This record gives sequence, C-alpha cells and structure tokens, in this order.
Amino acid sequence: MTYSIAVSGASGYAGGEVLRLLAGHPEVHIGAVTAHSSAGERLGSVQPHLLSLADRVLVETTAENLAGHDVVFLALPHGASAEIADQLGEDTIVIDAAADHRLESAADWEKFYGSAHQGTWPYGLPELPGARATLTGARRIAVPGCYPTTIMLGLAPGLAAGLLAPDDIVIVAATGTSGAGKALKPHLLSAEVIGGMSPYGVGGVHRHTPEIEQGLSGAAGTPVQVSFTPTLAPMPRGILATSTAKLAPGTTGAGLRAAYREHYDAEAFVHLLPEGQWPATKQVVGSNHVTIQLAVDEHAGRAVVVSAADNLTKGTAGGAVQSMNIALGLEETTGLNLLGVSP
Repeated sequence: MTYSIAVSGASGYAGGEVLRLLAGHPEVHIGAVTAHSSAGERLGSVQPHLLSLADRVLVETTAENLAGHDVVFLALPHGASAEIADQLGEDTIVIDAAADHRLESAADWEKFYGSAHQGTWPYGLPELPGARATLTGARRIAVPGCYPTTIMLGLAPGLAAGLLAPDDIVIVAATGTSGAGKALKPHLLSAEVIGGMSPYGVGGVHRHTPEIEQGLSGAAGTPVQVSFTPTLAPMPRGILATSTAKLAPGTTGAGLRAAYREHYDAEAFVHLLPEGQWPATKQVVGSNHVTIQLAVDEHAGRAVVVSAADNLTKGTAGGAVQSMNIALGLEETTGLNLLGVSP
C-alpha cells in the first residue's frame, strides 16, 4: 500500500527536510505541498535541492488543501497548528513539528509560549521508555524539539536506571543557525555568526526547558530539574549537547556504561560510541542518527554525557518520519537509512 502525504510549511527548513526524506521513502506518495507567503511559487524556487519535486507548485496552507491525505505533516510556526489540525478528521494522521501539542502542563505552555494550551498528543521520540506503545496506531503525533531530542536521548538511560540524580542537572548545548528557522533575522546574518559563538535564552527561559524536564521526568519516574543554556554555533546544522548530572550513590563508570549499552544496543538510530571516541556534529549531518559518549568525573562526583544530532533530521523531520512509520505499522527505519555526510 502507498500512503498519500501532504506537507505544510514546505518552503521552510523543517518542511523542506520532511520532503527530502519522503522523496526517498518507498511507501509514500507526496501530494499537496503548501506554504503561506510562498504560495503560488514553484517548490524548486525556494527548495532548489529538492530536484525531483522542483516543479511542484506550492498551494495555500488550508485545511481544504491538506484534507484527503493519509498523513499530514504540519511544519508551521508555533501556535498555528491546532486550528488546522482541528479541521482534519481522525482518518488522517497529523504529525505536528511545532511545539503546540508537546507539553502536558497547560501552565508551562502558557508561561513559555504565552497563549492558550491546545492539548497534548503522543510524543514522537520512540527511544524514550514506553514511547513506542503510544505511537503505534496514533492519529496525532507531536514531534519533539531538536534540543530535547538530543539532550533527552543523552540522559534518559542513566535516569531510567536510577544511576543519575534527578536534581542539579546542568546542560549546555550548541546549535546551528537553521534551528532558528528560515525567516530573515539580522543576528543570524553570516557576518554576525561566522567566527564566533554566543549564548541565548540564558537563565532558564528557553522554551525547550519544560519539554526537557517533562521527558526526563517520565524516564526517571520522578521529577527532574535542569539548568539549560543554549548557544549558537557558526554552522548551518547540528546540535552538540554536554549534560552533567550528579551520580547516584554507588554508581560506577562501568555500571553507567552498561546501562546505556542495554538501553541502546537494539536501537537503529542511537549509538553509544566506543570508549575514547566522542560525538561530533559532522558524524550525523543529514542523518537520523544520534551519537553519545559518557564519562565519570570522579573529582566532581558527576557524569558527563555528550550527545550529537542533526537538528533538522533526527531533531525534527527524521523523528517525524520515524514516528509516522510506527503509527502506520511500517518498519521503523523505512526511508531513513541515511548515513552522515563527510566531510
């Protein structure tokens, strides 16, 4: 069976990445591709790398244009997804790449996003404990944020095994400029970014903070508190997250490593690297893979976990397609057997 797919926000980075992956997916047919300000233009004029789809014409993002497909991907600005999704029937699988349906707490949503909470959908990070069961047969799926994906996959096994303390978790992560989207912003001009790094969202105010705490709390089975500081790196794609957490009493480096191996050995896309080899964003560019390494800082009594992912692939579009595969009952890796690009 071939499934018909529609992609909204197809002129943006996330929508373009969804289309790049779906163009090589053997079980789907790409139907409507929609946009807002670019409606009426050839897709190739705004996504010139999508050669096989270049002559498609972008149509307006409306429920009418998205209806009638088996799966609809919403790659829209935060706050715009719910109105569209509410007009699509339960016969359509809707996969939301924005934040609208990720958070369980209405108070957290209102605090960090400043609008009314639109409800919570199954969370599209299959490698978290219990997540696949909620995605199997799901008709609505919330795609995780790119930072939460990279950070939670780095910390979840240690917390789930009770080897890391759930308080005093400190995370510093660097991302490429594509994480800010495709809209023109002066501080993201190449002259501003190239040759330097800078922090932003400092002091616990980044919108991904409650999402990270929510996912890690679920893995730990107890509330988790994090201090999260994002930084902007002079690269187009990728996230490198360095997370540290206090060791639970009796935790050893060998025990911690064994817990990560047990958690990820059967996973297709998450890899604990051999000892001595550390993650780098170039390892995973263009792929749905995440690399992880860990060490025990005996002096500080803390674990140090480093994880790398492509923010547009596993951090957004790849996670969305992976979740779609599970919801449809397809092999989870279908259309995602892409290795990283080097150099």
